Amino acid sequence: MNLSDSPTARQPEVRSPDVMRRPLPRLSAAEAVLAELRGEIESGRVPVGSKLPAEAALAARYGVSRSVVREALRSCAALGLTETHTGKGTFVVSGRISGDLVLGRYSARDLTEARPHIEIPAAGLAALRRSDDDLATLKGIVADMALEDDPAAWVALDATFHCLIARASGNKVFESVVVDLREALANQSETLNLVADRQRASDVEHRQIVTAIEAGSSELASAAMAEHLAAVNEALGSLEPRNSS
Repeated sequence: MNLSDSPTARQPEVRSPDVMRRPLPRLSAAEAVLAELRGEIESGRVPVGSKLPAEAALAARYGVSRSVVREALRSCAALGLTETHTGKGTFVVSGRISGDLVLGRYSARDLTEARPHIEIPAAGLAALRRSDDDLATLKGIVADMALEDDPAAWVALDATFHCLIARASGNKVFESVVVDLREALANQSETLNLVADRQRASDVEHRQIVTAIEAGSSELASAAMAEHLAAVNEALGSLEPRNSS
């Protein structure tokens, strides 16, 4: 299997014998690896049923760390292109992305249908019930996210942000449900950041949510969360299968 000629993110594809030995830029490394793997699979150059090289081999090929490769492989799996079997490896299971992200126990459709009924009222209650400590923690997380350039660390902060809003709502049911969704939320966020470049837009939306919570406005906090979830929904809708060439 040949996964050569990896382009850097947002740059024209360059075909040359030496390109596999050129390290990818740190901030776009996982995005570039995912784009390369997705392109190879969707074009048919890596057919359904093929086994991908091991993480170490892919890391050496692209000049990146194994953690970057794992991030790209998780998103490949979320897009429905691959499946990883413990002890056996990662296999191509589809030549086109799934209409619904695969996020472990829950799918993107599951999250899209459920989150508005949980996180919008939770944000509204958080505006009314949050403590000073809750607010300080949320503002600190938003500040950290704006400065974070490690994609995995940002995703972890994102999941924590949503869990803390549910906790600040003072409703144990909301808190328990969002905590249960944490892994799926993180997987979805990671994939959307790589495929739809959602990270900085999310930073802005998160600040708007916290501003409304700080103001004590249930209506504004609910609306800000609704806008955030709608933007996530729109990004999910942009994940259209590519045509094979």
